[in-house]
Amino acid sequence: MNKNLLLSLMNKVVRVDRGGPESRIGKLMAAEDDHFVMLTEKDGIIYYKMQHVKSVTINSRDGMEFNVEDPAADSYALASDFKTIVDSLRYQWVKVNRGGPEMIEGIMNEVTDDYITIFAKDEVIRLAMFHVRNISLGTTSKKDDKDKGKEKGKDEKGKESGGNSDNTNNNEASNNAANNAVASDNAAATNETENDTTATNAAESSAPENNVAAKNTGGNLRPRRRR
Repeated sequence: MNKNLLLSLMNKVVRVDRGGPESRIGKLMAAEDDHFVMLTEKDGIIYYKMQHVKSVTINSRDGMEFNVEDPAADSYALASDFKTIVDSLRYQWVKVNRGGPEMIEGIMNEVTDDYITIFAKDEVIRLAMFHVRNISLGTTSKKDDKDKGKEKGKDEKGKESGGNSDNTNNNEASNNAANNAVASDNAAATNETENDTTATNAAESSAPENNVAAKNTGGNLRPRRRR
């Protein structure tokens, strides 16, 4: 890659490299002798070192899909050489190299002609300046934020649905308990009624027999004779 070629593609949407973790689609914002600046949808502004870029592709017929507004001119660094760009990002959260085993993300502390130093969690990493293929601030895109917001809304909705389901189950359990209690009372009342009816019928059925027995007993009694 050379500066004159990239200047002919200024403000156009291009693909850097054909594939792999370093490949990105974005708008070419600036081009210098040893690097160029590209605006991407996912990673924002990325600074690519030219010596590591294998190809730049442009779709001359339909173009490439890209819906990102241009940032303000003073919102990102511009310089004539790549080391100055890297040095301007010192003490900031950066992402070095876009993917693969050499991807590093953390706070950049030291920048020299030979290497840079990055604090990543509990590690202090020193990466050779030659192997810094590209660098950007560690930011996320608005699209990712919207997707996270949607997922969060779904989670909250699911929690609310779960709460409503619990309340419904509790109400059903209470109604079932109340219905069971009413059924038990009705069964007890029915048993009492049946018992009373049985006792009444038994008394009525034994009454004629008692009357007959009394009559028979009375007929057998003889009056005493007077002396």
